[in-house]
Amino acid sequence: MAASLLPAAASSVEARDPLLAYGARIVGDDARTRIVIDFDREPRFSVHYIANPERIVVDLPATAFGFPAKDLAARGLFKDIRYGKMDEESARIVLTTAGPVKLALAKVQADETGNGHRLVLDAEMIDKKAFAELVKTQSWSDRTEAAQTTSAIPAPQKAAPGDFVIAVDAGHGGIDTGAIGVDTKTEEKQVTLAFAKALTDRLNKEPGIKAFLTREDDEFLSLSQRVLIARQNHAGLFISLHADTLKQKDIRGATVYTISDKASDKLAADLAERENLSDQIAGKETVAEPPEVADILLDLTRRETQAFSISLAESVLNSFKDQVGTINNPHRHAGFRVLQAPDVPSILLEIGFLSNAEDEKLLLDEAWRGKIAGLLTDAVKRYRAAVMANGG
Repeated sequence: MAASLLPAAASSVEARDPLLAYGARIVGDDARTRIVIDFDREPRFSVHYIANPERIVVDLPATAFGFPAKDLAARGLFKDIRYGKMDEESARIVLTTAGPVKLALAKVQADETGNGHRLVLDAEMIDKKAFAELVKTQSWSDRTEAAQTTSAIPAPQKAAPGDFVIAVDAGHGGIDTGAIGVDTKTEEKQVTLAFAKALTDRLNKEPGIKAFLTREDDEFLSLSQRVLIARQNHAGLFISLHADTLKQKDIRGATVYTISDKASDKLAADLAERENLSDQIAGKETVAEPPEVADILLDLTRRETQAFSISLAESVLNSFKDQVGTINNPHRHAGFRVLQAPDVPSILLEIGFLSNAEDEKLLLDEAWRGKIAGLLTDAVKRYRAAVMANGG
């Protein structure tokens, strides 16, 4: 059941600038937990519930979160708390709960000074049947869900007939920060966007190649949106960039992944499982693939596309040889949802691991970004030449 929206009439200040959430605190136990967030002015908000796993989603207008992360660390009824930008006009707080929970209270009140406002959320335990009823009876009016229309899809600039179009995908973004650096606490979403921009700029210097970014700033894109953007722009390649973390901090180097129903190894399986949680982190409802999509993923088109993807992966690793460190068995495969376009050859490139101090230094080095962009461009050119030679 959605909490009622506060008056929609936004002030002229709110229309120009994002809200500022400048303070936060959380208290309580596993029976009842309270969250209080301080804003510089009155926020409009809505609340929704999502099952599998159980989550409470609080949607806000554009908001800058200016409080330390430790001030809203998960506790009590909440086992994970995420917040951040969804798009230019909206932000979101996602509260993953330890079991069925509802907000007994969700309201905005003026603070003691009369200049600011605070959002108060009181959560309490309920039974599974009551939670299922909340999910069933609520209504969604989520602008981010509507963003999957073609009008939201960026197109490569000045792409001419016959151009080889490449979608460069910066992993994570917005509320989904991705991994966190071991030393600098750098967020993966920042690293991937910097590399994506460098690669796109480098590719666009090549005649006959037009590359574009799936996201150009710090915004959230669902996994299916990323695939849709590549397909609707008729991309001939999709390259998704990542910089994950591992428990084994001594492992470092690049890895190239292609899609497969069966993971090549546990490391690939674990990584795919984490990456596929991106939508869940951002409070997206889990939507099962329709049967016809599952059929498409098994047909001849997919198998041919998979062969092209493997060829691209091999071209990338040939470029990296003696130039960029790679992990053992650097071409691996697993069921990455972001690689599932049945007609667009796709790879997921782990440039390095933010869990390794040496890799982290390289990932933050502008010169290293330039080197990687150059080597990837060489790989794309070789791949393209081979495809054209074979009549592709």
